[in-house]
Amino acid sequence: MKIGFIGLGRMGEAMAANLLKAGHEVSVYNRSPAKADALVAAGAARAASIAEACQGEAVLTMLADDKAVEHVVLGDGAVLESLPMGALHISHSTISVALSERLAKAHAKAGQDYVAAPVFGRPEAAAAAKLFVVAAGAPEALARCVPLFEAMGQRTFVLSEQPEAANVVKLSGNLLIASVIEALGEAMALVGKAGIDKSEYLELLTSTLFGAPVYRTYGALIAEERFSPAGFAAPLGLKDVSLALAAGEALRVPLPLASLLRDRFLSLLAQGGEDLDWSAVGGLALRDSGQSGGKRA
Repeated sequence: MKIGFIGLGRMGEAMAANLLKAGHEVSVYNRSPAKADALVAAGAARAASIAEACQGEAVLTMLADDKAVEHVVLGDGAVLESLPMGALHISHSTISVALSERLAKAHAKAGQDYVAAPVFGRPEAAAAAKLFVVAAGAPEALARCVPLFEAMGQRTFVLSEQPEAANVVKLSGNLLIASVIEALGEAMALVGKAGIDKSEYLELLTSTLFGAPVYRTYGALIAEERFSPAGFAAPLGLKDVSLALAAGEALRVPLPLASLLRDRFLSLLAQGGEDLDWSAVGGLALRDSGQSGGKRA
């Protein structure tokens, strides 16, 4: 397919690279042009503007937050104005449910298709084309996405014809991951203060009751206090927990644990954790208990 890809952070760059490897004709755009250099060297076309990235059958966006998506999609000369009628916008960004609803209505009014397809997986999973794609949208639009999703992920979960459903699920999943990070941090602070080796403790956990990848991945980061470089930066964790709380408020669903996690992320950022991985929230319990919890690399 002839496609555009906008947003070349660690996730977006890896996803675009896998689309190239699968034989798709990819035009790439990033606000900082140098981030496209490696992809251009690998065969991508460099788009000089958002509009130039929107001249194919589909454009994929992987952006940090609602503000970035609004600018790229709804701004002057942006995706909505530039994408041809009948073309497809696939949003991989983790955004609010409300914004996803706005995008669906705006694209429908413009005669364009829109699919929300946030992903689960850290940058290393993106590089290995092992992401899990959570997709929602019209069936005919989703059918067009299949070869793209297969190039980037190991499995796609189709949820609904309403795009915002995918965003609800993505936010709920990130809320669960943040909950695991906090719980692991508290448990490791407890056993660590008792003189038990945290890595050995993690081996016990993941070899018995807690063998899921999320415990292995984040448990290792917390046990080793390896919070830098950030695979998923702490401010994005605060953003996602806050978006989950907003979704809960709109649906009248109390989320007391999400409120606690929001405060934990605020504590981390207040203590200088802006550049750390969001797993550093798990290090707060170490610090609170008089252990280090502050190692950055």
